[in-house]
Amino acid sequence: MALIILARHAQASFGSADYDRLSELGQRQSRWLGEYLAGRGIRPHSVHAGTLARQRDTARLVLETMGMADTPVQTHAGLNEYHAEPLVRAHMGVEDYAALQRADYRKYWQSFREAMVAWSEDRLSDVPETWGQFGSRMREALDQAAAGTSRDDVVLVFSSGGAICRAVAELLGAPASTAIELNLQFRNTAFCELIAGRSGMRLLSFNSLPHMEHPERRAHITAA
Repeated sequence: MALIILARHAQASFGSADYDRLSELGQRQSRWLGEYLAGRGIRPHSVHAGTLARQRDTARLVLETMGMADTPVQTHAGLNEYHAEPLVRAHMGVEDYAALQRADYRKYWQSFREAMVAWSEDRLSDVPETWGQFGSRMREALDQAAAGTSRDDVVLVFSSGGAICRAVAELLGAPASTAIELNLQFRNTAFCELIAGRSGMRLLSFNSLPHMEHPERRAHITAA
């Protein structure tokens, strides 16, 4: 059965006008993950990422650190994160989304959680996709990443916290509320390990962060 290492992107630029770019710390986190994977002797059968800059750049820096800069990264929009801004806007009616993030961190995350629940229950209008459509395109992307693999293959997949946790909850047969709670816990460059075989996919590990366990790195663990 193939092993799929499904990793969240590194820290992006929370609270800025352009969230979709890695912070300086995010670039370091990516390299630390690359060091860890290289130390495990990982030579991926294929590498996949969403089309978002933070996902592609995390993949690029990881591969560079592994000494595999020339490895192609296959992109699939199904691995992209949900669109958080229109969800929060639809729920709260706010105009300046970035200002809300900067003004009150706790209030923002409370509103975010409420918006996610409303979205999962199909109570929001004028949103880019439904909760069901989000899950379907993530599942399709993972199936595509696993296609053509054999027993000893390892596949690297770079996505986002919400998309990963949506997929994990579905694999476990868990409700939407579980996916939302897992999303709020999933850390930057943390990864899940999935076993892919003829009977489908199974979860082997969740939210793993061994490359950040060094004492001098623990203060740099982030989740936004």
